[in-house]
Amino acid sequence: MTRLVQKVSSGRTFARLAPHVVPALDRAVHRLTRGRVLPSARMLPGLILTARGAKSGLLRRTPLACMPEEDGGWILVGSNFGRPGHPAWTANLLRHPDAEISWQGRDIRVRARLLEGPERERAWSAVVAFWPPYARYQARVDRRIRLFRLVPVPAPVSGPEA
Repeated sequence: MTRLVQKVSSGRTFARLAPHVVPALDRAVHRLTRGRVLPSARMLPGLILTARGAKSGLLRRTPLACMPEEDGGWILVGSNFGRPGHPAWTANLLRHPDAEISWQGRDIRVRARLLEGPERERAWSAVVAFWPPYARYQARVDRRIRLFRLVPVPAPVSGPEA
């Protein structure tokens, strides 16, 4: 079943339709289930990224596939389903790296960092091994797909100082 899903998700038809259908469905179901269900996570682990818009400064909620890391972080892949332009959420993180994610029903403050150089190459190898269609997405576009590492940041201390 996984191979079939990978084959379908790496096709051009999926790339045309999915950006309009998958995020809308994810947002609606995630909201209705109070963060407990994310339909696209049946294919890949997923989270909801809440980040400030690069131009507007408004909070933007974006359902995204992710690759969880053993140390408690996450890798986000700006594949845009193999379409030409970088997805908007990547510009948001470049401008405003402090964000929040909803992960498995929990809200977690994170800081994003664009991966470059050897660190990016290691991460790219890992994400392609994790989900092979990413290699097909990269082959279809002239741009270099952006990879971000999200790491949890401690919540600010509230109340009187000790």
